[in-house]
Amino acid sequence: DNKNSEACHGHLKMYTLKDIKQATNSFHPNNILGHGGFGIVYKGILLDGTIAAVKRLREFVSSGEVQFHTEVEVMSLVVHRNLINLIGFCSEDNERILVYPYMLNGTVASKLQAYVSGRPALDWAGRKKIALGAARGLAYLHDRCDPRIIHRDIKASNILLDEHFQAIVSDFGLAKLLGQGQSHVFTAIRGTFGRIAPEYLLTGESSDKTDVYAYGLLLIELITGRKRLDVNPDEFEKGGVIDWARELLKDGLLSSFVDERLKYNYNYAEAEEMVQIALLCTMYRAAHRPRMSEVVRMLEGDGSVAGRWERLKDVKAPEHGAETPKIVLSPAHYSEEEHNSVELEAVQLSGPR
Repeated sequence: DNKNSEACHGHLKMYTLKDIKQATNSFHPNNILGHGGFGIVYKGILLDGTIAAVKRLREFVSSGEVQFHTEVEVMSLVVHRNLINLIGFCSEDNERILVYPYMLNGTVASKLQAYVSGRPALDWAGRKKIALGAARGLAYLHDRCDPRIIHRDIKASNILLDEHFQAIVSDFGLAKLLGQGQSHVFTAIRGTFGRIAPEYLLTGESSDKTDVYAYGLLLIELITGRKRLDVNPDEFEKGGVIDWARELLKDGLLSSFVDERLKYNYNYAEAEEMVQIALLCTMYRAAHRPRMSEVVRMLEGDGSVAGRWERLKDVKAPEHGAETPKIVLSPAHYSEEEHNSVELEAVQLSGPR
């Protein structure tokens, strides 16, 4: 009986391959939501009627096997409204399958390029809500989980939006768990180029502050509405989006930085503060960056942003050279495709873009 075929693993359900085939109509091509480096994601309907995103990892891909075990381990530890809830998994024969809730509103990346009735799908209030929700999810991972967790691939295409446009951090395949008293880990460099903190790129050292750095770049995406960030020394003469934002902030010209499609329908003081937070999060030295719990308080309006920025605004990164990547912002808005991630993107856990 199918109803008895589910077993439990912590709060996760363990599905049989028969369950999964029934949910996806035997992995029918019509149910495909997306493709990625680790496999294919299908839309499925579970036995209880829940609509799910079923992520089927490719056979014999060792990195996919690692991702599978990482996601199951991490997701069995976390429960938070701003983190994806892994419903369950299937590990049968050569199949490695992860079952997630289906997210109606896709990803932040897809919504940043979308229009509704001629206006951007994400207004300023929606972007602030996403910034705070994602920050709360990361703060939970860093400070309230035991063991603590580093996500390691924060970006707009890995933040899903539920039916209430609440930010849901997803894609934990690159995550790392920190042991008791451990502040960082050394690993081979993985993630999305253009999102990698300087210390990680130079030494392979990951900590919660590498997530803070990537979160700062996410804030810049929300503010500008522009397409993904890349490493490209020649594309922007001022040395990158971070330097550009710093100059515009100093000169009182932030209206040139905020998404032009908002047509000035935003609060300038709030935009200024959000840019300051983004610049604090992307400080060159990890020690100068705030913790995510501090970012949450700043976004909630604790009044600390201006003072913190005043103390650190003149701290300079080393001169751009061979060892220091420039991070630049493409002048175009979000494009349909993003291929610079080493893992399956969160968009494939959601509906059509």
